[in-house]
Parts: sequence; structure tokens; C-alpha cells
Amino acid sequence: MNNAEKSRREFLSGGGKVAAACALFGATGSMAYAAKPASIACETDNRMSAIKESHYYLDNVLLESGFARDGQNIVGTQTELQTLEIKDGKIAALLANKQHPDATLAHYDAAGKLLLPAMRDMHIHLDKTFYGGPWRVHNRPAGTTILDMIALEQKLLPELQPVTQERAEKLIDLIQSKGSTIARSHCNVEPVSGLKNLENLQAVLERRKAGFSCEIVAFPQHGLLHSNSVQLMRDAMQAGAHYVGGLDPTNVDGAMEKSLDTMFQIAIDYKKGVDIHLHETSPAGIAAVNYMVETVEKTPELKGKVTISHAFALAMMNEQEVDAIATRMAAQQITIASTVPIGTMHMPLKQLQEKGVFVMTGTDSVIDHWSPYGLGDMLEKANLYAQLYMRVSELNLSRSLAIATGNVLPLNDKGERVWPKAQDEASFVLVDASCSAEAVARISPRTATFHKGNLVWGKLSV
Repeated sequence: MNNAEKSRREFLSGGGKVAAACALFGATGSMAYAAKPASIACETDNRMSAIKESHYYLDNVLLESGFARDGQNIVGTQTELQTLEIKDGKIAALLANKQHPDATLAHYDAAGKLLLPAMRDMHIHLDKTFYGGPWRVHNRPAGTTILDMIALEQKLLPELQPVTQERAEKLIDLIQSKGSTIARSHCNVEPVSGLKNLENLQAVLERRKAGFSCEIVAFPQHGLLHSNSVQLMRDAMQAGAHYVGGLDPTNVDGAMEKSLDTMFQIAIDYKKGVDIHLHETSPAGIAAVNYMVETVEKTPELKGKVTISHAFALAMMNEQEVDAIATRMAAQQITIASTVPIGTMHMPLKQLQEKGVFVMTGTDSVIDHWSPYGLGDMLEKANLYAQLYMRVSELNLSRSLAIATGNVLPLNDKGERVWPKAQDEASFVLVDASCSAEAVARISPRTATFHKGNLVWGKLSV
């Protein structure tokens, strides 16, 4: 890292150890924001379902068409207005603007807003949040451990469970208003909650499925072994959870190999994926990463099915060590889910991506007993990623969007349009920006969110 990059990171880290501690316990990485109950109305008042048709036209859509260059240098992004034909949840055709081959179809006006792929919040906890209720923050004295936080949560969960569905709905409203229609939610499965949180979340997702797609990770928040949750996790797999979760196999479970082997065995038995919270930054964390990679290398049925969330141990490795482990992770299609933490911890996210590792991002907490920070905004995460890891340029800003969209970008590195295309899913967001680079740099306002052709948030004109 050069001196300029180091100075930039030091400036952004601001709170230093405080920010790093927030990252360790699952903070979102937002520096000075917290969800406020008063903001809920303004975030969701303009959510509407004005489009009843499954086949219609969307006019005045601003699409990126290429890069503007000065010699070999990319200096801007070219755009054009077009009409999209939407049919049965897909983009049926891209047409010249306001061209309507079938005059009987309804048409709506995007008002010249930029079309970007739908955002993906790939690490959130919809089942336990203060969002939608009164403001509250739990003081965390110096020296608080993850086991202390688990003990606190065991007391809080019975209080939160009666409002699980109501607050999950409001949290979904929030992230839809930020352009996310795809998510992966961790859901507590442990002796205090049993399967009740899972049942509540499944009920919410069933109601919201027309406008929101969400995978569920059964998450033994109190330790897979530490809380004797193995049978409950198996029950959760039978009840429809998509991923087997895990948590700090050394610091919490106290038996790294046994904890990880148990997690993997449940996944294999039920043909599910794995998504583990790994906060450990000690040598034990590095050992856990290596053990997981070795396990997948020896177990072909796990290839492409393992996500390591947070993975702070990677920040403890040197450049050569990251290169080596990232090469192996890419070969086994092991993904990383990061909240793009700020602070003294420098996550090697760009290096991982350059070696072919798929890196996702997510909210984690919006406001709960783990953290009061977070906007539920993946475009904010792309902005933070760009500030922390990318040299400023039109190209780099536009590439930074990928972490928020599951690597779906309007233009490839050569400036050729690769999205949207005919037959792509009609899941996208309209943004008040001139191009992807501006949207990332300015965290530009969203005006409408679509999921499979359904308008799930925002307003359009006829």
C-alpha cells in the first residue's frame, strides 16, 4: 500500500479501534448512521404497486452504452434512452425509445432515470432487529467478548420474538427502497429460539415472494456445539432452510475441527450449502480458513456451496499468503460475504477478487443489539468499497458497483453493454444518476425498484 492509500485509509478509519471492534462483532461499516423510527415513513411512503400488467413497456430508460475515451483513457460513460418491453418477469426486448410495437399494451415512464441491476443484500439478519421499533442502543463496555454478547442475546430474544414478523417486513421495505430485491438472511436456530424464528421468517418471505427473493441460513448464533444446537440445525434443514450456518469454531465452540466437521456433515447429509460467520482474527481464525478450504478440496459435493462471512482472518495474512489461499478458494468456488468493514483492519477484498474469488456484501445489522449502524443500502457498500480499495477513475467507480449486484454490470471492461439483454430477469432499480460511476460515488437516490417485472417500491408516470 502506498503512502497516499495509507493516509486515505487512516482518515476513513477515524474511530480506529472502535470501528475495528464494531467490525469484529458484526457492525455494518457505516460510520455515522443509525436507523431512526421516524425515518420509516419517509423511506416507505412512496412504495406502491402501480403496475398490474405482466406485459408492458417502460419508456425513457437511461441505459449505459459505452465508455467515452480520450485516447486510451476512459473519461466518461455514454448513455442513451430506450424502451424496455417487460413480459412475464423478463425483459422481452430493448427497443428504440417510445417505440411500442403493440399499441394495446400499457406503457410507463422511467423519466430518464438510470437503469442498474437489482442490488443483493447477501448478509442480513431479518429475524432479530430493533428496526421499526423505538430507538435503542446497548452500551458495550471495553473488554466485551462475543460470549458476553451471546449471553445478552439469550435474554433479549424472548422480547424480540413477538415482533419478528412485523419488523422483518419493515426491514424488507427498507432494503427494497434502496434497490435490493435479493437477499440472504441468517436466522437464529438455537435453544432459546428453537425453530420459531425460522417459522416466522418463512411466513414473512412467503407473503413477500412476489417482490423479494431470500435464501435462509440456519444460524447457531450461540455456538453449534456450545449451545448443543446440532439436532435443531438438522431440524431446520428439514424445515426448509437453505444453508447450514456456523460461528467461530474455536472462540465459541472451543473445538475447531469438530465444530467445522459437524457443520459440513449436516450440509452433506441434507444436500445444503454452508455459510459460516468467522470473526476470529487469531491464528485460530487462519487455521479455520485453511481447514475449510482443505475440507472442500477433499469433498467434491461441497464445491461451490461454501461461503465464509466476515472472514477477518484473511486480514491477518500477508500478500503472498492471501494470494495462495485465494487461488485455492477460487478453484473450489468458495465465496466471501463481507460488510466492507472500516477501521484498522484491512480486508484484502480487491486482492481476492483479482484472484477469482466471488466477493459479496450485505447489511449485517441495520440496528440491533450487536450494532446501531447501517442503512440497508448496498450502493453505500459499493461506495465504501471504492473509497477503501480503488484508485479514483470512471472505470474503477463503475466496476465497484459489482460488489452490490452480484457481479452484474451494465458494461464490461471494454465498454460493451452486457446488461440488460433480452430474456434477462426484469429485476432492476432506477437511480437518479447519469451513470454507474456517479451512482457509486454519490450514493445517488433510488426512484423505483423492480423484482421480476413487479414494481415493488417507488413511483412511475403513465
